[in-house]
Amino acid sequence: MSTRHSEHQFAIRLMEHLVVPTFVLDPQGNVIIWNKACERLTKVKAEEVLGTKDHWKAFYEESRVCLADLVLNSKTEQLEELYLSHSPKQDIYDGVRAENWCVMPRASKRLYLAINCGPIFDDDGHIIGVVETLRDMTEQKQAEQALESLAHKDGLTGLANRRSFDMCLETNLLHARREQEHLALLLCDVDHFKLYNDTYGHQKGDDCLKEVAQAVGKQIFRATDMAARYGGEEFAMIIPTSDEEGAQRVAKRVQEAVYELNLEHNSSLTDDRVTMSVGAVSLIPGEDVSPSVLIEMADQALYQAKEAGRNRICMFQQA
Repeated sequence: MSTRHSEHQFAIRLMEHLVVPTFVLDPQGNVIIWNKACERLTKVKAEEVLGTKDHWKAFYEESRVCLADLVLNSKTEQLEELYLSHSPKQDIYDGVRAENWCVMPRASKRLYLAINCGPIFDDDGHIIGVVETLRDMTEQKQAEQALESLAHKDGLTGLANRRSFDMCLETNLLHARREQEHLALLLCDVDHFKLYNDTYGHQKGDDCLKEVAQAVGKQIFRATDMAARYGGEEFAMIIPTSDEEGAQRVAKRVQEAVYELNLEHNSSLTDDRVTMSVGAVSLIPGEDVSPSVLIEMADQALYQAKEAGRNRICMFQQA
């Protein structure tokens, strides 16, 4: 047996027994190595894929190319379309790295995989195969997403926080201006909340805000809408494509939902239970309407609702 043949066999055995999930395609795109670690990760046995182009079935429910296929066929321009994250579209000879959520049909669980892929060359520089290695980064990705989510949520109520609200309002304002669509903003304030805190204590006050926030959040029915804790006992709602009538309907739902919580408020000067005042504005924004201008409009309407006796809805009216 020649030294070259022995080295070749050793390389194959090495890849087959690597602790890193690894598979190799030949120049025609057929699987020639599917190691034990790859079997454990995907729950797909080597004999099911060896000699076939069915490696995609281990990762996806519908037929699509894997990173190894892109490298084999020099189609790195598809990286942007197929992967959430990837290395720069450089020379494939340097290898490619990408990350993506994979369905993993046989494993019956969705995994976030870090994928490294590179060509294998013969002595003359011809590609004789492509090797792909996989690393399960699901726990790290989920932790990252959880931290990102926390960064955009109010710690007490679980609604979007002020930072997230500001970003959402600016984005929706630009869109409404460009598309010449209505945009509604509601500012909602718990009536006489300071008196509530003074009477029932700050812990009860926090509990009250949590329940109110939940009631407000339940009035969000579209993915495009947002409910946020604006600050203190004040909440905000962004309702794209909603005219004045639509904004009033949402405001009424919010007000009724809070009232139906039936939270006792004996020190209120308005009612014997917790109530809410709402100031709202709906318009098709022009160039002169900035986020701060829109907030000021809703705030003026909220002030009018409070001045009129609270537990009511006021719409901003242009002078």
